[in-house]
Amino acid sequence: MDEGEYKRKYTNLRILKSIQEYLKDDSQAATAVYPIKVPDDLLYQILQHQGPEKADELIHRIFKIGLTIWSEQLYKGVFGSEESLKAFIDLVKKRNKEE
Repeated sequence: MDEGEYKRKYTNLRILKSIQEYLKDDSQAATAVYPIKVPDDLLYQILQHQGPEKADELIHRIFKIGLTIWSEQLYKGVFGSEESLKAFIDLVKKRNKEE
């Protein structure tokens, strides 16, 4: 594996680890990025019938579902299998010991 491929996989591994930690932890994230686009009627109806807290909760749940699907696709595209991921993690550990 050349250095460019190693760096690309390492970056994606860090992204996947960060997503895993985010999805595991139910607390609020430190960073928020706005605006996010949602169907107007969805937001309006939830706000009208359930209030702003429920609308925020719903948007957050939708985001988490999308993030989960996206991270699964990233994992498959970068590593492909659990064996490939484990082999790469072993390589990272080996390189870190050498440094």
